[in-house]
Amino acid sequence: MKQGNSVFADYGTTIFAVMSQLCLDHDAINLGQGFPDTDGPLDIRQKAADALIDGPNQYPSVLGVPDLRRAVAETNKRFYDLDVDWQTEVMVTSGATEALADCILGLINPGDEVVMIEPLYDSYLPMVRRAGGVPRLVRMQPPGWELPRDDLAAAFSDKTKMIILNSPHNPAGKVFDTDELSFIAGLLKKHDAYAVCDEVYEHLVFDGLDHIPLMTLPGMRDRCLRIGSAGKTFSVTGWKIGYITASAELLTMVAKAHQFNTFTTAPNLQLAAAYGLRKDDTYFSGLASDMGAKRDRLQAGLRDIGFETMDSQGSYFLTVDFRPLGFNGDDAEFCRHSTTEAGVGAVPVGAFYQNDGAEAAPRHFARFCFCKGDAMLDEAIQRLSRHFKTRS
Repeated sequence: MKQGNSVFADYGTTIFAVMSQLCLDHDAINLGQGFPDTDGPLDIRQKAADALIDGPNQYPSVLGVPDLRRAVAETNKRFYDLDVDWQTEVMVTSGATEALADCILGLINPGDEVVMIEPLYDSYLPMVRRAGGVPRLVRMQPPGWELPRDDLAAAFSDKTKMIILNSPHNPAGKVFDTDELSFIAGLLKKHDAYAVCDEVYEHLVFDGLDHIPLMTLPGMRDRCLRIGSAGKTFSVTGWKIGYITASAELLTMVAKAHQFNTFTTAPNLQLAAAYGLRKDDTYFSGLASDMGAKRDRLQAGLRDIGFETMDSQGSYFLTVDFRPLGFNGDDAEFCRHSTTEAGVGAVPVGAFYQNDGAEAAPRHFARFCFCKGDAMLDEAIQRLSRHFKTRS
């Protein structure tokens, strides 16, 4: 039998699916995969239900339902003072992962170099390789997650087509600040490159920090493609509603890839997302404060058990060092052990790194997800405490 695509054949099942299945098999609490355990606001879900019955239920525009595109443009102005033309500079996709794929496939030619910062979300690399791009990987390391500026500058060249930038960052929970973003902007201008900005956790930033889109910096408006997610913003990850904001010139190239991928997305969910984006400021501030409290709850419990916890400035995720517990295996072994023996799933941080470079990936960190109900977080802490405190 002839083999399948050589790029995708090199990849196994995503770590998120593997760990989630392991949780199901062992009746473990899933703090590995990043999804809430309760559905989003009832009024938004009701809008989706009403729109399904009322219609229309036929193909919307390839760029998306006009009302959602208007709402995305309004949101860019409301939160970031970005003036966006909804008709030519906004496109709706079937989730942020499709948005990433469209940007990569629409812009990358074989041989173009793409800079990526590890640890990185697992869809970036296969999509770049499938498009024929040449990855140039730069590593941030726990516990500080400092931006390695010298390495980043060295990764850029005249062959660089784009950087993929994730902030707030999964899995690190890092929110890039103005100084770091300005450094990246300087590299983009120097090498005439673009930035695909994965900003799906834009409204999940804690401790009084601000999310700053790279697009808002001087000279970046026409170099950036900014990706948002209704699934993350409204806790409806199964809806798979993403959106891209970019200059008309860039978006035209990306839309050509989109039309041959999904073409369009369920119109009732788009209309409900538009309604959600127009909710008042208390919703968005409440989302961040509620999630920050969940982070604090889980962090306090894990520290009491003996984990060393890293700072999480945004996203759903908390990274921990499990060595203080006396566990001598690597991160994959720890996460399997935690799932099967303690009854709490996590994801190995090493899965977000490539292992083909000269520098070894960190192997003693795990990522826990805190976007769960307080009762579930408390139960997870109790299970971990019973197992690891007894074990030590």
